[in-house]
Amino acid sequence: MIEFRNVTKTYKLSGVEKVIVRDLSLRFPEETNIAILGHNGAGKSTLMRMIAGAELPDSGRILKNVKVSWPLGFGGGFNGYMTGLENARFVARMYGEDPKEIVAFVEDFSELGKSMRLPIKTYSSGMKARLAFGISMAIDFKYYLIDEVMAVGDKRFKRKCDEVFSEKLKNSNMIMISHSEKSIRQYCQSACVLDGGELYYFKDIEEAIEMHEYNQDK
Repeated sequence: MIEFRNVTKTYKLSGVEKVIVRDLSLRFPEETNIAILGHNGAGKSTLMRMIAGAELPDSGRILKNVKVSWPLGFGGGFNGYMTGLENARFVARMYGEDPKEIVAFVEDFSELGKSMRLPIKTYSSGMKARLAFGISMAIDFKYYLIDEVMAVGDKRFKRKCDEVFSEKLKNSNMIMISHSEKSIRQYCQSACVLDGGELYYFKDIEEAIEMHEYNQDK
């Protein structure tokens, strides 16, 4: 269960207030893959980080009784001065997992080799994405948060990512941000549209896409 109760989140930029959500109350349906649509700058990634617990609302509560991943594609939670191995061990302990098992999986999956023993700050963006994706796939989450990135690396590695992620989804669900209507239709059963500080939920994906396209033309 993931539920928003009277959640408000705003930013002030150059003295101008931007509302992400205002007094949002919504309970996401269980056992359902959900897309989050919205124009660039609407606050989709901020909403995703709040679900993950990486960012707090100004007011209200976000309740979860299931294990939720951090947003895939978001490597902001890593310590740049720690090595890839140290970051993997840290995440394992934080989620109550066996560090040895997590490290073994990540080393094999990410194919980072000796770079696993280097500080994260020396990594390229692609290497960070491999590490983040590998660690997230090493842990069994009930909900995976997908922020634009479904797979990383070359064609062979992307195929590897797709295979392991498809296996995870047999027992898990996802909340996805994507500009690809093909991916949304492929993976999701329902959708939300974030617009002007309001989050609208649709059981029908096509209705959500129709509203999103209308908003794009306004």
